[in-house]
Amino acid sequence: MRLVTTVAELREAIRGARQAGKRIGFVPTMGYLHEGHRSLMVTARQETDFVVTSIFVNPMQFGPNEDLARYPRDLARDTELCASVPIDLLFHPTAAEVYPDRFQTKVTIGELAGGLCGASRPGHFDGVATVVTKLFGMVQPDVAFFGQKDAQQVAVIQRLVQDLNLPVEIRPVPTVREADGLALSSRNTYLSPAEREAALVLSRTLFWAEAQVKAGERDMGALQAAMIARIEAAPLARIDYVEIVDPLTLQPVTRLDESALAALAVRFGSTRLIDNLRLVP
Repeated sequence: MRLVTTVAELREAIRGARQAGKRIGFVPTMGYLHEGHRSLMVTARQETDFVVTSIFVNPMQFGPNEDLARYPRDLARDTELCASVPIDLLFHPTAAEVYPDRFQTKVTIGELAGGLCGASRPGHFDGVATVVTKLFGMVQPDVAFFGQKDAQQVAVIQRLVQDLNLPVEIRPVPTVREADGLALSSRNTYLSPAEREAALVLSRTLFWAEAQVKAGERDMGALQAAMIARIEAAPLARIDYVEIVDPLTLQPVTRLDESALAALAVRFGSTRLIDNLRLVP
């Protein structure tokens, strides 16, 4: 595995693989990697010939009161995890490399960015779309792998690729969970023991909702209200949103005729966690 820090080095390192006709897989991350990230890289390793992972904490997707400064970073640990897959190339640029002096271009997302996480994080998905577009231009992958835990991000990037005719396939990969059900997230490290225990209400509520659908529930308004009540009854939980939406448009679903996405964001102390689950009738 090779580590590079500049776009010039990145392109030089990929050139040989592309000339050899290898299929390029790309896993963009913000680092502090966990088994969820590793599952993306393992899937990329299985499905493509040359795997590139990027580690870049993107300042453009953090709001003024968010946790950019304290976002966890550990390059040595991340490098070890990447080498264990193994991937072929690790790209770790500086902010100045990604956003050079006088940078002023931004990709703007429409209604997909307005609800769910976008409602409480204005500008977040514009920042995501901008950096992903730049990274796609740098790496020029055949396939890019994203975790389904960030379902709104997946929908935004799928729309981005379609709208801008970008020649890359987007491959969502299922959420990886702890043994007790909590979705893996770099932000889990912020939780106190009590908050970590309380956060189990997220996955338990989603799995309960899935069971209700399997038992015949089709009224998504009633199901959403019941999910909210379950979370509100949990200690330490403060709801940002609990929604049931169409997986592609992210518009509310009132009756389950086809699949829907149950998505939620809840704060435990100062930590905001998200999770989601596909509901299939």
